[in-house]
Amino acid sequence: MERKWLIGLISGSLVLIVILTVAIAVPLALNKDTKEGDEGDEANLTLAREYMSQTPLIDGHNDLPWFLKKNHDNRLEDIDLSMNISEMYDVTHTDIPRLREGKVGAQFWAAYTSCDSQYKDAVTHVLDQIDVIKRMCKAYPEDFEFVTSADGIVSAFEAGRIAGLIGVEGGHNIDSFPSVLRMLVELGMRYMTMTHSCNTPWADNWKVDLDENPDENQFGGLSEWGRKLVKEMNRIGVFIDLSHVSMEMMIDSLQATQAPVIYSHSSAFSICNSYRNVNDEVLELVRENGGVIMVNFYTKYINCPPANISDNLDEAELFQVADHIEYLAENCGHDNVGIGGDYDGVGTVPNGLEDVSKYPHLIAELIKRGWNEVNIKKLLGDNLLRAMREMEAVRDSMAGELPLEENMPRVSGGEATNGCRTYAYGTS
Repeated sequence: MERKWLIGLISGSLVLIVILTVAIAVPLALNKDTKEGDEGDEANLTLAREYMSQTPLIDGHNDLPWFLKKNHDNRLEDIDLSMNISEMYDVTHTDIPRLREGKVGAQFWAAYTSCDSQYKDAVTHVLDQIDVIKRMCKAYPEDFEFVTSADGIVSAFEAGRIAGLIGVEGGHNIDSFPSVLRMLVELGMRYMTMTHSCNTPWADNWKVDLDENPDENQFGGLSEWGRKLVKEMNRIGVFIDLSHVSMEMMIDSLQATQAPVIYSHSSAFSICNSYRNVNDEVLELVRENGGVIMVNFYTKYINCPPANISDNLDEAELFQVADHIEYLAENCGHDNVGIGGDYDGVGTVPNGLEDVSKYPHLIAELIKRGWNEVNIKKLLGDNLLRAMREMEAVRDSMAGELPLEENMPRVSGGEATNGCRTYAYGTS
């Protein structure tokens, strides 16, 4: 009896020891894993910032100028961008302190006007937006430097300033006049988004691809005059930006251009089936063209079927943006992907990418996934710089060619019934 009691006591003690050992060891192991995970994340973030100190992060699209228009009618004296303004507005993503924290090296500022201005006063409005971009860069000379070339981007970055460039969002802003296109380039425009969310009289926008939203003024992509406009853009050295256009318009433009194109703020259609994203059918053409798809952060273009993680399109996570980037890198090429956050042009952005200060966290996520230094730096800005230099080389090679002097026939799209013209030559 005593022996059985002793054996039971020993056995119970051993069980208790095992339980206590597990109870102590498991939390310690978990804590060690968590600590090592935290240390790994911090190391990745440190490395991301190091890479971003060596190669400029060139973001393809930021709508701060539109924010200035909506909130202050472009009066820069009413706002101090040298301070963090995040607490002053319901939604704001951009100011100088956050740009610096996010290690932004160059920014294409969007000169946007709404589709409502088409056939009316679009040119006036786009000049207003170009003006505020240039004044903004001049108002903060220690932080911004207005540039118009790849070399200008590198020079500003090496001087410790954020290079500022102009992208005009929407082909309606040239009012279908090649002369207006040329003057916008003279003012510093270095890309033009060929449409916004409306057709121009020579190109189809992305909504044409929506079955439930057919557009009565379709061109099957790009009109014949539109092809001539693409050639003129090649001649004068301005990127053709294919964000916002229909898939047929993408294909037609890629076939017509001699220079690399960009998508200033679009993501991967196969992951999120929004027609604002880039379809697989186009990716090989983009690769062959040497173009760059700059991934958008808007939740509705990141978290939608088939790879959505919830049914709420106003929510997304940082890792999903990384998924889009990886998909495009794998299926289009590491040479053909970049970043175009669309900050201050959208109301909802992913958790972890709340504003322009968060770019290093996205880069750290890609480092965590095994991206090497070369491919990280291509994504950051080397791809855009390469494409821009190629675009500039095409411009230089066409220096001896005559300008496009043929105005668009005024019988297309809304021009056919436009009663606002005082006069227009070449109507047939």
